[in-house]
Amino acid sequence: MSALVIYLMSGPDTPELAEAAVEGGADLVELGFPFSDPLADGPVIRQAAEQALAQGMRTVACLECLAKTRERVDVPLVPMTYASLLEAYGYERFATDAEAAGATSLIVADLPADERPDLRRIQLVAPTSTDERLELAAEQTDGWLYLVTLTGTTGARDDLSPHFAGLISRARALTDVPLYAGFGISTPEHAQDAAALADGVVVGSRAVEVAEEGPAALRDYVRSLRTAIDAAVPAIID
Repeated sequence: MSALVIYLMSGPDTPELAEAAVEGGADLVELGFPFSDPLADGPVIRQAAEQALAQGMRTVACLECLAKTRERVDVPLVPMTYASLLEAYGYERFATDAEAAGATSLIVADLPADERPDLRRIQLVAPTSTDERLELAAEQTDGWLYLVTLTGTTGARDDLSPHFAGLISRARALTDVPLYAGFGISTPEHAQDAAALADGVVVGSRAVEVAEEGPAALRDYVRSLRTAIDAAVPAIID
């Protein structure tokens, strides 16, 4: 059964929202730390980041949010941030403080696998990644490998990326680490199709949109994803 990862932007309501997501069936919650120039993010998450920054959600406040979220849930919590924030805060200091606040790992969206190899984190690869880069990321990654299934930014799409199956196939040939797929997955149908191939499914932009409607709406949405994923039939890739 594939894992379900839900992304939420850090903010005053995030601990309650994370609890609702877990009640709906999320296996892991990814907590976005807002950044003023998030290159990997589309309009929904960019807007959420702007709102969070307007609410005063800087790195220290986000770490406090992480700690409050940890008090409510017992699933893995993974901050998602950018290298500039860690440069400003201090890489080692951030790693120490995040772990103390309850983080189980870390994602740095714009930090290549061959930079800061001492920083324990989940690595990302994309359809444009070479086999050499993919293999390096798999060797360096913490627990699972994040497959960015499309070229471009985060955001809901009408269909799964046409590059998805090929990226999964390449990754399976190079590594045995669990493969989690994200970017462009927004509907239960998307989640089910992705779960047929991947070990985990990451849902971000649509979860952030639904979270604006409150914890109950998010719980129901996550439950619909969970039901679809649990019904997925594993596919065989040639």
